[in-house]
Amino acid sequence: MDLNLLERTNPVFNTAKMTLFQMAYAGNEDAAKIAQLIGLQQEKELAEYEPEELLNNTIVLETRFRTMGALAMQSGCGTMVDLPCGYTPRAIEFAGKGLRFVGLDLPAAIAQAGPAITSLIDRDRQHLVRFEGVDATNYPSLKAVFDEIPGDVCITTEGLLMYFTDSEAGQLCDNIRQILLSHGGCWITADPETTIQYMLTARAFYGERFMEVVQKGKNRVQNKSDVSINTRTLIVNPMNAKEGIENAMRFLASHGLRAERVIVGQHAPELEILKRTTAEKAETIRNAMMQYAYWKMTPIAGKQLDTTGTAGESFSMKAEIAGETMTIQLQGRLDTLTAPGLLSFYEKTAAEHPISEVVIDCTRLDYISSAGLRIFLIMRKSSKNGVRVRGVNAAVREIMEQTGFDSILNLEE
Repeated sequence: MDLNLLERTNPVFNTAKMTLFQMAYAGNEDAAKIAQLIGLQQEKELAEYEPEELLNNTIVLETRFRTMGALAMQSGCGTMVDLPCGYTPRAIEFAGKGLRFVGLDLPAAIAQAGPAITSLIDRDRQHLVRFEGVDATNYPSLKAVFDEIPGDVCITTEGLLMYFTDSEAGQLCDNIRQILLSHGGCWITADPETTIQYMLTARAFYGERFMEVVQKGKNRVQNKSDVSINTRTLIVNPMNAKEGIENAMRFLASHGLRAERVIVGQHAPELEILKRTTAEKAETIRNAMMQYAYWKMTPIAGKQLDTTGTAGESFSMKAEIAGETMTIQLQGRLDTLTAPGLLSFYEKTAAEHPISEVVIDCTRLDYISSAGLRIFLIMRKSSKNGVRVRGVNAAVREIMEQTGFDSILNLEE
């Protein structure tokens, strides 16, 4: 495997490597063993950092890693699902406590990390752990894994959203909401206030020099991302935190998710890395933890919409709205006779509810005419975030390709 190519095409891979290296630097023996088994050279990577910068970054990392693990355990859910799981030793910790763990990441990362991590778990507990390769923005990819997980789930995300555009983040939110509605449980992420955490930790550690360090860290992240780190709605800008938090929560609500801020300082375990600094700085850093939060999300139950009058002998539909996202499930034939009913339903609903995005499920749609496709186009033009069409079978896709609508609409597998 060419690790350089993997990192260049998937910048999150670099985050995964550095998380492993910094956990080893913090004194986690399992992290050091994983790095050795995989053949990752942490000395070269860590040498790029000045000693103080490395210590500051590791404080942020260990706080995030250990607190997120503690919150997942406190959730009481039957299975923890780490997305992305990277190369961290979390599976070893959970299996050691007799808890089920599923690690999800890029297939190439899973192929490398999964066997190494599993080999460090006692044989009689290896059945508690699974690793699967997925695409987080592809719902069928995620659903195939979650369909095999019994009971409720706690999904955790660290260091992923900063690499996603708003469109990709919205797709992830929709996917996770659907999974949580099916399974029960919650989604916990450290990402929205990660920049605030970094800034407050740097201020506690560096004093007046903290902005210099923050800018250096920002440049490192920006160099790994194709997206400007100041333009993502789910990543809160510390310079305007109150408005940023409100905007992020509105974004989540528009995708059917309710967010709760969990203050880190109330849940963070004792950190090994703080033993490397002075007692005074350690106390200042602990105080800083009371000023930022990780976020716990649960799904907002969608409101079922009345579709009376849209059904016929060859066509029927169901619809719901959650936040500002309307989901429509179509069945049968959407043609010249049935398309007017769909248009009437959409316009009536849009007049009563704010709709920023429409998700159209075509899993049970047998046929679509140009009249039906025009309704999709009308929805796309009148919805701020457009239309996503999923579950398109071969027959319907062929029609869309022949008419050129496959290049206009956002088609998902």
